[in-house]
Amino acid sequence: MVFWGNLDYFGDITHLENDLSSGVEKIVSNGYAFAAIKEDGSVITWGSEYGGDSSSVINQLSSGVKEINFENTWALAALKEDGSVVTWGDDEHGGNSSYVSDLLTSGVTKISASYGAYAALKDDGSVVTWGSIDNEVASSNISENIGGIKEIFSNQDSFAALNNNNSVVTWGSSKTGGDISWVQSQQLLPVLSGVTEIVSTRGAFAALKDDGSVYTWGNSNEGGNSSSVQEFLSSEVIKIVSTQESFAAIKEDGSVYTWGNENMGGDSSHVAAELSFGVKDIVATN
Repeated sequence: MVFWGNLDYFGDITHLENDLSSGVEKIVSNGYAFAAIKEDGSVITWGSEYGGDSSSVINQLSSGVKEINFENTWALAALKEDGSVVTWGDDEHGGNSSYVSDLLTSGVTKISASYGAYAALKDDGSVVTWGSIDNEVASSNISENIGGIKEIFSNQDSFAALNNNNSVVTWGSSKTGGDISWVQSQQLLPVLSGVTEIVSTRGAFAALKDDGSVYTWGNSNEGGNSSSVQEFLSSEVIKIVSTQESFAAIKEDGSVYTWGNENMGGDSSHVAAELSFGVKDIVATN
């Protein structure tokens, strides 16, 4: 491995030089710490207390790790070959999963994360959550009330999951799309069926349906309100891309429509002519 940049962020890693001199397959970072997965399935960590110190779980990280979720700002979570999960970092934001450890010993197929919480999808379609209570994401009721899940998506403070029947289930902060009870009150729940993909900004979700339409919810300033372009999102959308606070939808004819924070990609009026046809793909920054 080779290091460059502000070395103050690495801390003193001289004691790890031998461990990192060969056999590293992948490196991930949550912004505060690094974790290297080696060919033998072991993990080496360095950086701040928010994931850089894995001494408390070092024995569990000595082999069998196949991937590490780094989407949580304050912690890291390793998914092992045997379907178990190992977490470390800030205790209050997902680093401590001891209170659901019995549910994480096997059968986990994927880990998703918000700003400070985790949701683990199991092979039986159940979901296990742990992490921050402050942002309303983790709930002891979730694992009991949600089943038949096949995929989980997340934003800063909420989760959205697809059921086997392609309907949407959400939980977390009501401000960022975690509560869709208002949809039910307006008798619009069928809108959230037939969903094929969910994309998120920091505070909102956009669901792409099998009929090519798009439905959004969450923080209106961060893409949750798509009324300005809803006419164009009613059909023929093939892909949705997001920045931190805005969305862009590509249609079958190669045209692009954007919404959300005007200063973060939501306003594309100055390039509307160039985006009216022929676009194949979009790549976004924050």
